[in-house]
Amino acid sequence: MAADNPSFDTSSTLLPPRLVRMDQSTDDDLECSLHYLPKPLMREFGHVFNEEYLQSTAADLSTTSSGENLRLLAIPTNQRAREDLVAVGDHIEQEKDRLLNVFISFGKYICEQIRLKGYWADYIDPCSGLPMISLNCNKVYSEVDGMECLLNYKSYNAGFCKILTHPKWGSAVYPATIFAHAPVDVVKGLIESLPRGATA
Repeated sequence: MAADNPSFDTSSTLLPPRLVRMDQSTDDDLECSLHYLPKPLMREFGHVFNEEYLQSTAADLSTTSSGENLRLLAIPTNQRAREDLVAVGDHIEQEKDRLLNVFISFGKYICEQIRLKGYWADYIDPCSGLPMISLNCNKVYSEVDGMECLLNYKSYNAGFCKILTHPKWGSAVYPATIFAHAPVDVVKGLIESLPRGATA
């Protein structure tokens, strides 16, 4: 069935992209959505994390004692950059640092909230492509490939780099991903509880 909005894959999408922020005191918005891991991304996830998500005590069974189904979930985030990130210069590096700090705060908060409920969660360092919490993992996750798979966003090659293009923001976009092994309702409720970002 064709989706009204072709920018995301309805087969895996639990929450379509929405702008959220950590709290009302900031205007640092992140585009955020929630997805089941589709098969191509499941292979990538296994390559990066192996079975780290099964090491947590609540996550070693497919269901919890209360009967909740645990699923592998992806929370892709994209931030609109103030500069085209394909460009070079000190101001571009400063903007990347700003975007990194926004995501690290967001990723840490989301993972802490999920882990406090007894489930597994981790987020990817956008600089290295490595997990931030599962420290014994050394395989790199491709944010661009993940955004293509989950959201149907496009990319292009620039030299040795693969550049993501956002349907509204072009290459002025900063992608980063959070993963969880948890009941859908827990993660969905957490995202829906976040303040909405600006609509413009």
